[in-house]
Amino acid sequence: MIRFLAAVLLLALAAGSDAAPAAPGFKVRLIDGKTSVDSRDLIGKKVLVLRFQASYCKACAKESPALSRLFEKYRSRNVEVLALHVQDTVADTRAFARRYKATYPIGLDPRLTIGNTFGFKGTPYTVVIDQKGEMVAQIHGECVPRVSRLLDELLNKPAERS
Repeated sequence: MIRFLAAVLLLALAAGSDAAPAAPGFKVRLIDGKTSVDSRDLIGKKVLVLRFQASYCKACAKESPALSRLFEKYRSRNVEVLALHVQDTVADTRAFARRYKATYPIGLDPRLTIGNTFGFKGTPYTVVIDQKGEMVAQIHGECVPRVSRLLDELLNKPAERS
């Protein structure tokens, strides 16, 4: 019996260690100059798709229309999509948003202050943060189809009971 209880305890401890790492908190002002986003306000309410991109990134430009479609598809389902332009200027970021008709919110992280806390290593880089504030995906490169599948899984998952 003691061996059985020890095995159950070990399994319970191992299962608890599968939790995703907690996402660091951040605040950012959007390029509209009026709106700010505080990630801590989203925990428990929304899933956050945080995209690090740049105006000079060809893959970012190629995937921008798909990111806008993702934003439009999931915005009514408690998903927030936020792009942060890294190592970019306000003028270049606004030109990017106009050229690619970006409908998703965009902020600036010119010195990688936020990006570095999320393990940024190059554009494009996308982090998906669930409603508990845990990073459930960190994706380098193009990612919209994969993020869409992940969002469907997260949103269709039954709510956990306490």
